[in-house]
Amino acid sequence: MFNRSFHNLFIESMILGATLLASTSAYAEDRNLVAVTPTNIPTATGVPPRFANANFGGNSSQITIAQTPKIPAINSDASVPQTNSMSQVTSVSQFSDVQPTDWAFQALQSLVERYGCIAGYPNGTYRGNRAITRYEFAAGLNACLSRINELIATATPDLVTKEDLTTLQRLQAEFATELATLRGRVDNLEGRTAELEANQFSTTTKLSAEAIFVITNAFQGSVNGDNTVFQDRVRLVFKTSFTGKDTLNTRLSTGNATILQLPGGSAEALQTFNLAPSNNNLSVDWLSYYFPVGNKIDAYIGAVNGVLYDFVPTLSPYLDSGSGGGRALTEFASSSPIYRIGGGAGGGFNYRFSDQLVLSLGYLAGDHASPQPGSGFFNGQYSAFGQIAWNPNKNSGIGLTYVNAYQNRGGIFDLGSGFTLVGTKQANTPFERTITNSYGVEAFYKFSPKITVNSFFGYTNAKNLTGSGSADIWYYALGLAFPDLGKEGNLGGIVVGAEPYRGGNPAPANDLSLHIEGFYKYQFTDNIAITPGVIWITAPGQNDDNQDAVISTVRTTFTF
Repeated sequence: MFNRSFHNLFIESMILGATLLASTSAYAEDRNLVAVTPTNIPTATGVPPRFANANFGGNSSQITIAQTPKIPAINSDASVPQTNSMSQVTSVSQFSDVQPTDWAFQALQSLVERYGCIAGYPNGTYRGNRAITRYEFAAGLNACLSRINELIATATPDLVTKEDLTTLQRLQAEFATELATLRGRVDNLEGRTAELEANQFSTTTKLSAEAIFVITNAFQGSVNGDNTVFQDRVRLVFKTSFTGKDTLNTRLSTGNATILQLPGGSAEALQTFNLAPSNNNLSVDWLSYYFPVGNKIDAYIGAVNGVLYDFVPTLSPYLDSGSGGGRALTEFASSSPIYRIGGGAGGGFNYRFSDQLVLSLGYLAGDHASPQPGSGFFNGQYSAFGQIAWNPNKNSGIGLTYVNAYQNRGGIFDLGSGFTLVGTKQANTPFERTITNSYGVEAFYKFSPKITVNSFFGYTNAKNLTGSGSADIWYYALGLAFPDLGKEGNLGGIVVGAEPYRGGNPAPANDLSLHIEGFYKYQFTDNIAITPGVIWITAPGQNDDNQDAVISTVRTTFTF
């Protein structure tokens, strides 16, 4: 039998437990614990590997340090000293931050002075206005349970009164509806959970997708017509983790995006959605694996269509989505063309000296699958990459980049498969076979949460392997990004620069071609974004005699 003290304590303990559970839930929701992934690159470096975004083929705006979630210290308030223990109190007056005017003063006074099951901090504070940790909840609950055990041990069998039983019966009747509703919700939740577990696709694999609908038109300057076209691209990405820290990406793609051709065989104005199989054919167009090595190295293996910006920070926040459909319209506006020199199969890694300094190294081979002479993983087309990225704070960063590459087919700025991404024809194919050494500087600065400036400058020297001579190739740009323009999730952008062009005296002309782009992404819902924009290319193909190209686009992106 229980005495009246135990009855009262029991009811108040249940109220305390419900309150503590609510606080614990709030605590868990307010702390955005990041899942462990192989994207452990400091936030300051500007842009993460594309698998860390939606795995649709692009880097996202910020690198997030993906570390093992740590249990917060008992004192998560930076305004008071950190402590690692809680001490029992015997009077509410021992709390320096509890006043008689507080709305919960009487309840706290009862739990402390009548039952002695509330603990405070050694510095004499209770901190009742902040969320608690699960450890703190466990400590408080243990104190109350210990007190209950003491009351049970000292109770006598004749102290339960009819009044106590009547009170319990009245409470049970009063809350019968709520208890039944709660029980039904729990049963429903258990049933839905069991159904999901029974029909889940995989315990290790998750599916994400991106579908792009595009209406685009070259008002002038296009070689293959100026009709308005409606094009599409769809990507399905299967993300598999075997250890909880690694990610295997298998991407299926299809689309029908015909590329608008500019005079002189130029690849200028290539849009990100143009990277897709033709005629709506389905193919595995990206296969990669990311995994950590120790605490400082994040490794990458690209098996199908690997590119440098798969894993290297491009220092182009808000503009770069690689080949995804979430940010800038074109490949050139996304990030520096130096990240588009070569591709294929290979690997690389990011080594973190600190949260501010990251070294990236990589090697990709374009002819990796062919056993023919002049091909293979080491004897064919390749690109070897190195970059050091320094971020003194979260609002700025700068990178120094070097790429050594060999091209025996296609262009310099391609994916290793002969598909040129940026630049004029003179810049991409100055010679039949070339060795190139490329140097780049990339930087960004956030003036405010609403304005970010991105910039890059690059130079490539191409040496002729079939004869004498060399070519100088230049590229640079300045971009402005306006996050949350109009409302949260929106993005405005303006980019002005020069796509890779050959300096000196290339035939047939040596005029400067400029790339001017403006776009505005309107986040219609969490899963739908509409991005209208305009691309203006002056003197396409480095020739003022060519009519300027003006291309308008309305891109609708669905993600799920």
